[in-house]
Amino acid sequence: MPNDDAPNFRLRRLVVGVLAVFILIVAIGVPVAILAPVPEAQASVPQAAPTTTPAAHATFPSFGDGAVGAVGLPGVLATSGSQKPHSIASITKVVTMLVVLEKKPLTGSEQGPTITFTDRDVQIYDQVIANNGSNAPVAAGWKLTERQAIETTMLPSANNYAESLAIWAYGSVPRFLTAAKAFLKAHGLTHTTLVDSNGLDAGDKSTPSDLVALGMLAHANAVLAEIVSMHSVTEPQIGLLTNTNELLGQAGVDGMKTGTTDQAGACLLFTAKVSVDGQPVELVGVILGAPSHPQLDATVPGLLRSVTAGLHEVKLSTKAEPFATYHTKWGGTAKAVAGADAMVLVWGKQHVSRTTQVEDIRGGRKNERVGSVAFAIAGRTVAVPLLLDRNVLAAPVWWRLTHPLR
Repeated sequence: MPNDDAPNFRLRRLVVGVLAVFILIVAIGVPVAILAPVPEAQASVPQAAPTTTPAAHATFPSFGDGAVGAVGLPGVLATSGSQKPHSIASITKVVTMLVVLEKKPLTGSEQGPTITFTDRDVQIYDQVIANNGSNAPVAAGWKLTERQAIETTMLPSANNYAESLAIWAYGSVPRFLTAAKAFLKAHGLTHTTLVDSNGLDAGDKSTPSDLVALGMLAHANAVLAEIVSMHSVTEPQIGLLTNTNELLGQAGVDGMKTGTTDQAGACLLFTAKVSVDGQPVELVGVILGAPSHPQLDATVPGLLRSVTAGLHEVKLSTKAEPFATYHTKWGGTAKAVAGADAMVLVWGKQHVSRTTQVEDIRGGRKNERVGSVAFAIAGRTVAVPLLLDRNVLAAPVWWRLTHPLR
């Protein structure tokens, strides 16, 4: 007798088998598909052509030895004449005041301790007059604050007050000179030598490059920078004192110190605030061994104009500027953008190149760091972080299931 249930039984066995295989595939395949590694998205980085800034030329006078630099840039921008040590006359006082302020610091408008002058200070005054040095009067019992004494030293270039301040701060000239030597060494001014505190001795010497560095140190000292920018000041007992730097206020000049002796000639260490692409820049320059101060002064505005024309603010990056693009396999996109503005001041002809390094990602959050871009220019490297400009979702489940083999 035929078995009518046999076909149904075989069909049921087939269905059960297929279901079992399906369940097995789902039970094993789905977790494998979901948990299998997802391919990382690599960023595409466009090539950047190197750029070059224009060449520049500093117009120094035909006489003397000189150098010029800019605050924020290493070394000097340009030089002229001999770069060997040269007598620096009263520019010596810049070193003296920095060394005094290192021992007896002042801040802001602080006047500092009161100095009572004695017969010894009168003897120093008499010696300076005998040596035909610039001076300011003093008498035993006179009192000035430290700041007033520095003003009296720097504005009329009073040699006697420079020596009196050195002794007041350090006890004696030899002790002051020991401190000055250590100061010069600590700041890398290895071609500068002091044998007194005021510059009357021709043995006070320095190079133009060292003096540019010295001017930057003095400019960074807010108290001294303010004093050397003053046109005049009235001091107790002494009266009105006028700055010997007749260039103040011309062509942006805001300091710093004149110097004159027969051996040194006319000398000027100057600072000037100029504008470069709308940004303020402080220049520091020096000219040594000029025939006279009027001849020297006449050349400085032209020198400043030529240097300013050769300076450039190069924009390296703008915040949110894209430097690379991500495309994920599952359709996500994002850009690696600059995390900050970056600009650099350069002088003359300089090449600018950049190197972009970005990480591969599987996902990420907005503003997550994914690399950096490094700009090479004028012997310096400026690095800017790169951030994701939006959220990048990790691979969704549907994509993982539909791409089990990735």
